[in-house]
Amino acid sequence: MVKKIVPIFILALLAALCLPGGEAMPADGGAKIPAGEKYVALTFDDGPRQGTTDRLLDGLKERGVKATFFLIGQQIEDNAGLVARMAEEGHQIGNHTWSHQRLDGILPDAAAQEVARTETALETLLGGGDYWLRPPYGQVAEGVDFSVPLVKWCVDPRDWESRDADNVAQAILDNTAPNSIILLHDIYPTSVDAALRVVDQLRAEGYWFVTVEELLWLNGVQPEPGHMYRTGEG
Repeated sequence: MVKKIVPIFILALLAALCLPGGEAMPADGGAKIPAGEKYVALTFDDGPRQGTTDRLLDGLKERGVKATFFLIGQQIEDNAGLVARMAEEGHQIGNHTWSHQRLDGILPDAAAQEVARTETALETLLGGGDYWLRPPYGQVAEGVDFSVPLVKWCVDPRDWESRDADNVAQAILDNTAPNSIILLHDIYPTSVDAALRVVDQLRAEGYWFVTVEELLWLNGVQPEPGHMYRTGEG
């Protein structure tokens, strides 16, 4: 079930940013972002993969940045160490179906099974939790009830298409605004290179990187099962 209270990591984030906790909490339990503060969420699909995801985790750890990873279920067992590391280092971990099957072109039962198998794999490795779903291609089948929030994106540099770190980084920088959810894929070396460049550049511009869940809470948005979120504002 989706948490109905302010998560501990949000309280820690507010404290780290020296935000006045008593004044920053609206009635629905989220935190109001002070004027001038800029938050974004980096998200990565289709992993984990040895040789790219581990290098990305190294770069994020070096920079003190948290991201959100939507994992392919059939890749979890062989990369269990990477998944455990994501959790240990404070990244949000989500579900990207078992085999990257489109959820808008298959029967509801098959769509539900794609999601359930990955959720089971994550629970077996990491324990129970809310593993939010990013449907492949951002689409879902009608008639399927989802017990967790769904996450899309608003910045898509099409890194899978160009495989060019310079072009991918520039596309992100040109289109990112506060509360953006940025889509990348940690299975491409060029995407890892672009992601770390973007982190360095946007941090120099005053941006803070948070997980998708943190981004919604910072906007006072209480995440709901089955609702698709494209930005930090909804």
